[in-house]
Amino acid sequence: MTISISGLSVSRSGRTLLHPTTVNIEPGERVGLVGASGSGKSTLGHALVDALRRQGHSVAHVPQSPDEALDPLRSMGFHWAEAESALDLAPDVARQKALFEALRIDGGDLRKRPWGWSRGMQQRFVIAMGLIGTPDLLVMDEPTSALDPVVAARSMDLLDRYLADRQTALLLITHDLGLAARRMSRLMVMHEGRIVEDAPTAALLAAPGTAAAKALCLHRNWLALPC
Repeated sequence: MTISISGLSVSRSGRTLLHPTTVNIEPGERVGLVGASGSGKSTLGHALVDALRRQGHSVAHVPQSPDEALDPLRSMGFHWAEAESALDLAPDVARQKALFEALRIDGGDLRKRPWGWSRGMQQRFVIAMGLIGTPDLLVMDEPTSALDPVVAARSMDLLDRYLADRQTALLLITHDLGLAARRMSRLMVMHEGRIVEDAPTAALLAAPGTAAAKALCLHRNWLALPC
């Protein structure tokens, strides 16, 4: 089923942060939401998650840093159990094993607290938590910005392989056009609280039609980065 929302907007203190916006995402689609810092990407992401959940869609959100999702005083096992409980799912060792192996965190000790795991493993653990309930949509907000390029690339490769034969759609929010261009089939460009361009990735990169998209495509040094 197509994930669809229209007229989505956000205003605070009389200021419009997100102008009325329509978003449509097909099952299994890979969409990148790109734009400069302050363009409204994260605002749209949070509003979209809230609106779709109200509609009854299963939507998971992966924040920029694992610090936003993991309590440093709680064990990793505690976090996993809490995620299952929040989704009203019974503990399932097979499901956990499959996700941990797919994201290469099966060597992590669940008795340890977050700081006992590497940053890359922490982020992949948060991604695994988001995938517990097989969501319709996984929204990832700058998920690799706290990681070095090699670790970031490995994490995204593992996620790509896991989602390859599944219907979970992915919305990747990032200011890193290189990351989105390599992995997303479609790009939406944000500028000043509006989606100003929405096109297949190859078409947008070949002929950006707006000033915002042209500015993102101007510097191609991101092609050398592994992620």
